[in-house]
Amino acid sequence: MSADRTARRPGAAAAHPRLPTLTGMRFVASLMVFVCHAFTYGIFRDKGLEADLVTYVAKLGFVGVGFFFLLSGFVLTWSAREEDGPGSFYRRRLVKIFPNHLVTWALGLLFMVWLGGVAATVRNTVPSLLLVQAWFPVEDVFFGTNGPSWSLAAELLFYLSFPLLVRWVRAVPGRLLWPLAGLLTAGTVAVALASRLLPTDPDMPYYPISWYQYWFVYCLPVTRLLEFALGIVLARIVLSGRWIRLGLGPALLTLVPGYALTVWLPDAYGIVAPTVVPLALIVAAGAAADVEGRPSPFRGRIAVRLGELSFAFYMVHMLVMWYGPMGRVPGRTWDTLPAIGVIAGDFALTLVAAWVLYRLVEMPAVRRWSGARTRGTPARPAAPGSGTPAGAAEVR
Repeated sequence: MSADRTARRPGAAAAHPRLPTLTGMRFVASLMVFVCHAFTYGIFRDKGLEADLVTYVAKLGFVGVGFFFLLSGFVLTWSAREEDGPGSFYRRRLVKIFPNHLVTWALGLLFMVWLGGVAATVRNTVPSLLLVQAWFPVEDVFFGTNGPSWSLAAELLFYLSFPLLVRWVRAVPGRLLWPLAGLLTAGTVAVALASRLLPTDPDMPYYPISWYQYWFVYCLPVTRLLEFALGIVLARIVLSGRWIRLGLGPALLTLVPGYALTVWLPDAYGIVAPTVVPLALIVAAGAAADVEGRPSPFRGRIAVRLGELSFAFYMVHMLVMWYGPMGRVPGRTWDTLPAIGVIAGDFALTLVAAWVLYRLVEMPAVRRWSGARTRGTPARPAAPGSGTPAGAAEVR
């Protein structure tokens, strides 16, 4: 029997406080992915600088993705409604991700056909439309019409698994929650070890690892399920009063050695495993800061508003890079300061496009379809920051 302090009654989850700190953190994670892609896009004329950026900046994308996958399990558990059946849960989740996905998929296809550069085929369009592309270790299938949507294929697996996973985790005795978290963390190391059994070629063009090893460790939805499950366990740890009282500041500092290991460790070992513990601590400490009313730099109005745009920002950022000023002339390079100016302009365009997508697609869809409706009763929009998908990111 669970020892959670939260009352075990229908609707009890509604009493859980909102988590604006985690909402604010979402934009920081999306920005990590943007910086990873923008600064390693190949637009710098200084090749020495470009090599350093690939070495020291490219791995920020790994951190952003890991954060979102952990966060997804955490917030879904935090906001879970025990009276919900799987149908209600799946409807809310699909309404949250599919409208943005369908619009950006259609835009990607339009740009492929209209602007050229990549021929549109069944192979590189249909799997990404259906969000099954991440299950195939084939690059043109995987990246499809809008490369970042690969992580939504992982999210679909997370959502399908959540009702069963959360039931299992709720059945775990409280004293075993921390050991279970440790076991899931160790699982990410085991995945890296297992990847050594896969073929060592073809090589990745932008990371010293084979494509098959990269796909297995970083992209395959079932291996990323470990982080999602860890997020579920962490939410139960906080809800049951078993959090270790680590503050948000110290938790954030643990990311420094974690990222250093990401840069330093070779091959598959530096992709996911080094930052799992720091990110787990950051997510739980951020939630605890909100519950206990402790200071947080991510709780301000601007931070939360940007966090609400983070999913749309993520979904449009590579389309803007590929087909905007940065990527419209393949192979074009700039001196350092002009290149930074191009990236700043690209960021501004992405933010505007994200706002349009959020206001015209994401929020209307959530208001219209996310809540159970009765005759004459309007659907209630989802609470900001509670259960927005990890959606998150790619490193390419």
